[in-house]
Amino acid sequence: MTAAAAAARKLTLREWGALEEDEPGELVDDTLVEEEMASFVHEVVVAWLIRMLGNWASSRGVFVVGSDLKLGVSSQRGRKADLAVYFRRGKVEARGVVTVPPDIAVEIVSPSASDQRRDRVDKRREYAAFGVRYYWLVSPEARLVEILELGSDGRYIHALDLSSGTSSITGCEGLELDLDDLWREVERAEREEGEGHCP
Repeated sequence: MTAAAAAARKLTLREWGALEEDEPGELVDDTLVEEEMASFVHEVVVAWLIRMLGNWASSRGVFVVGSDLKLGVSSQRGRKADLAVYFRRGKVEARGVVTVPPDIAVEIVSPSASDQRRDRVDKRREYAAFGVRYYWLVSPEARLVEILELGSDGRYIHALDLSSGTSSITGCEGLELDLDDLWREVERAEREEGEGHCP
């Protein structure tokens, strides 16, 4: 089934999971909705995080996965985090919709009002109910990384707010992130966005 056909009718979580891998969209109340169009800066941040988390994860049996992983956050909602991290626990579905919550879900926050609402309100609520232990919000424009931790009451609390320097990361023993390096990468991407040349 194509995304256009899917958008014309209600979908079950299983039907959403069975869509072709390159079909975009998330499932919201049984309806396929468009995802944000990722910018160059957005993808540079994702790539930087994959490098840093991947280096840390490689000797720990931890999986770092990208943005096309389909998470079944409820019976009527399916989301795709920009990045997900699984520590050693339980069996995660190898194909289709994943119903095991990641230990970390990362969203790169875009400046538009609709994207801010989706990441800061909708996904925050959904990931908490799903049981995602840590929710990272990375805001390139604000030069801010917020790390939220799931509390015993099922709601997120701020564990860390990072804007500069090198910091140890809550919940990830041995992981340190150099935020100054990340923002330098963002600044370089902002300067060179759209120039399309190789060094």
